[in-house]
Amino acid sequence: MGKTIAMIPARMGSQRLAKKNLRELQGVPLIVRAIRKCHEAGCFDEIWVNSENAEFGPIAEAENARFHQRPEELGNNNATSEDFVTEFFNVHDCERLVQVHSIAPLLTAAEVRDFVVAWQGSTHDVMLSCIEDQIEVAFKGVPVNFTFAEKTNSQDLTPVQRITWSITGWTRETFLAAKAAGQTATYAGSVGFFAVSAISGHVIKTQTDLDVAEALLAAAQG
Repeated sequence: MGKTIAMIPARMGSQRLAKKNLRELQGVPLIVRAIRKCHEAGCFDEIWVNSENAEFGPIAEAENARFHQRPEELGNNNATSEDFVTEFFNVHDCERLVQVHSIAPLLTAAEVRDFVVAWQGSTHDVMLSCIEDQIEVAFKGVPVNFTFAEKTNSQDLTPVQRITWSITGWTRETFLAAKAAGQTATYAGSVGFFAVSAISGHVIKTQTDLDVAEALLAAAQG
């Protein structure tokens, strides 16, 4: 099996929470938590921090990770993950890339490892993390996993898969082939889903999200 790389995206700018990746959770910056989690998972050939800002370089080096400085224009609000993943793939050779988001700090190292193992044991080109919600869900007033014609017990419903982006995997060959063909590479090929807990899928975008993560982490530690 070819090389599997962990990539931790870390944009310095943030509209809702300034310098989000440097914010601390129980005294540890979110970016540092992500790097340490990838090391603890023990399933990566390389661990990279990917940012447009050189300030993250010494942080990565101090935590025994590597630093990739993407072009500055790939760090603005208009750049998508597909843009900077493409640029990273064009620079680094690997078979699989696992994006581990620092803004999902409650995702555990064990879940990271289980995600990678499950993906490597599958035939999927893409692996998306999701929260499985076993509750009635409608979209624009139309039932998705239930019907208005009858009442079904919640435990009998098919869970909906709410994508969290806390951890995502792509195969390099399929991704770049889709880009070359002018297609959306993020979902190219066979797509699999890996369920994480609601707590692990908690993503930090605002100060309130960070406060909630602090409370959840404290509760989990007893």
